[in-house]
Amino acid sequence: MLILAIDTSAVASAALVSDDALEGVVAAFSTEDTRSHAEVLAPGIADMLAAAGVTGQDIDALVVGVGPGPFTGLRSGIATARTLAFVWGKPLHGLMSLDAVALEVAESTAAVPDFLVVTDARRKEVYWARYSLAEGQLPRLEDGPHVGSAADLPVLPAFGAGAGLYADMLRADPEFAHEQPDALYLGQFALARLASGNGLLDSTPLYLRESDAQVPGPRKRAL
Repeated sequence: MLILAIDTSAVASAALVSDDALEGVVAAFSTEDTRSHAEVLAPGIADMLAAAGVTGQDIDALVVGVGPGPFTGLRSGIATARTLAFVWGKPLHGLMSLDAVALEVAESTAAVPDFLVVTDARRKEVYWARYSLAEGQLPRLEDGPHVGSAADLPVLPAFGAGAGLYADMLRADPEFAHEQPDALYLGQFALARLASGNGLLDSTPLYLRESDAQVPGPRKRAL
């Protein structure tokens, strides 16, 4: 199975993963900028597909990170994934973006049985979820996702850029202090779940809080 994975919950990233490729990776790209998703995502995907010699018809399914994440950035990735799935006539699945960091932790030497994945939610808050890990198993979501103050999180090892921002409050792992959800690990997580017969989410975004942009109410007529 060949999957195009997309995530814009923090940085913009995309990857081609396949159960026939070495370590599942066909191609990948990501940016470090957390505010230019709309400008870089579509050209980045086009360049990646061209470099890999892949067309939309070669892809079996798409997976998109559904957050949690800021409204504008998350919307860019989901809208792109929905458009490509429609144009190519391919199935589209969703996966929580924090799962990508959880899998990266599970595959590292820093892996522990219980841990947090924490990303920056801005406004002096974080997005977070708690995972458990058993040998030979995918990370298991135990609680979350949530948004809130870093001071209120459980006292567990914490991984991700959000943990790095609040290392004075959290048990942040220094090797993962700048880690953001990446489409490469998102795609690998999706491949593993589908291979084990487990389902995925739909593409409904996990915003967790309302957008700053609100539709104005009806104006009152002057008397």
